[in-house]
Formats: sequence, structure tokens, C-alpha cells
Amino acid sequence: MLKINDLVVAYDVAPVLHSVNLEVQAGRIVTLLGANGAGKSTTLKAISGLIKPLSGSIEFCGEVISDKRPDQIVRMGLAHVPEGRLVFPGLTVAENLKIGAYTRKVSRAEVKSDMEKAFDLFPRLAERCGQLAGTMSGGEQQMLSIARAMMSNPKLLMLDEPSLGLAPVIIDSIMDKIREINEAGTTVLLIEQNAELALSISHYAYVLSVGEVVLSGDSESVTKDKAMLEAYLGGESEGRTD
Repeated sequence: MLKINDLVVAYDVAPVLHSVNLEVQAGRIVTLLGANGAGKSTTLKAISGLIKPLSGSIEFCGEVISDKRPDQIVRMGLAHVPEGRLVFPGLTVAENLKIGAYTRKVSRAEVKSDMEKAFDLFPRLAERCGQLAGTMSGGEQQMLSIARAMMSNPKLLMLDEPSLGLAPVIIDSIMDKIREINEAGTTVLLIEQNAELALSISHYAYVLSVGEVVLSGDSESVTKDKAMLEAYLGGESEGRTD
């Protein structure tokens, strides 16, 4: 579904990603791990068109998307939930969700139906439907950011640190919902600060170090490679990412 070949990305003149190769097969949850500054968030930004690569290619569903605008990429079925949630604080929950469907040419009835699906996935949002997003808790805002992305009806959902800053009980709930989204047919590419948690819900994993893939394999095998994980992740299982 998603294939990255020899991707090179730089900010100004400073290289951040060096010949990254990565593949996400349809129907899977793939996790991207690495210490702070490894290039994880930069990878997602390059995929979603927010940053243009210096070289290499990004293919989605067999089509090169490296030269496409972010809105074109969303219309193709790729949604990106960035770190920090980034809901529209002055808009209600319902208004935020409707914005998530802006790239789709669908009727109001279809948008309403998709909103009901979002409420089924996150019942708390139904209770907060008319509430301003900026007045909700961090966990509720994270639910909203994921639900808003799902309103675009994505084939691939990319999530950047969905558990950051949340209470453990909320984190468990968010991870359960990610599993549920995947089991319903949406492929997931996940960045998560808690490597153990990410590996427990994913099928395949890549580990980035200083902009390069240094380890990859099925999640069970990567979990067992304690020495490699410690070498490239160290004690950084919490905190802000790149």
C-alpha cells in the first residue's frame, strides 16, 4: 500500500532522513520507533506532503505521491493525525468532524452517517457534540483528532504519538480504538513513544536512528531483540519526539 524508496529529507541544508526504505502492507499496523530526533515525525510529514523530499520516492496504492499537495494526498485516502492533536479549539466537536470530510464529495446525509460512526467509535464525542473542542480534556481532544481523520474515509491512517501526555487509562482506550480501526479495514502507520505498547498492537516495526532504518521485522521479533532496542531507543520511552 505504502512504499518509500531511498527517501532523503532535509531542513534547510541539514539532512534529517538518509535513504530511508519502508513499506506498509495493506491491513496491517506498522509502528515506527526511534529516539528523539531520529526522524520519525519528519517521515510522516514527507509522506503526507507537508515536506518535500530532496530525493527518493513515496508510492501510495501504486502511485507516486512525492510531488503531490497535502490535500491531493488526503483525497487519495491517506490521513495524518499529527503530534499535539491540533483540533480547532474555537469550533465544536461536530464542526471539527465535518471539517474532516471536506475533501470528499459526499452528501450531507453521508457526512451525518459518518459522524454517527465516529460517535460509535468514540461515544464520549457524542456527549460533547456541541462543546467547543478547546474546552475538552487532552484525551477527548485526541479522540476527536482521530475521529476527524477518519471522517476522510482513509485507506491508511498515520498517527504521531497518540498517547503523548495522556493518563494510562486513556492510553489503553486509545490503543484499543486503534486496533478496532485496523480490524475494521484501515491500515495504520503508528509513531508511539512507548515502544513496548506500540509493538504489542502492531504487526511490523521499523526502528530509526539518526535518519536511517537500523532495524526492522515483525513486531514479535523486534520485541525480543532487547539489545538492539536498548542501543537505539535507550531510556527514551517517554517524552517529546522529533
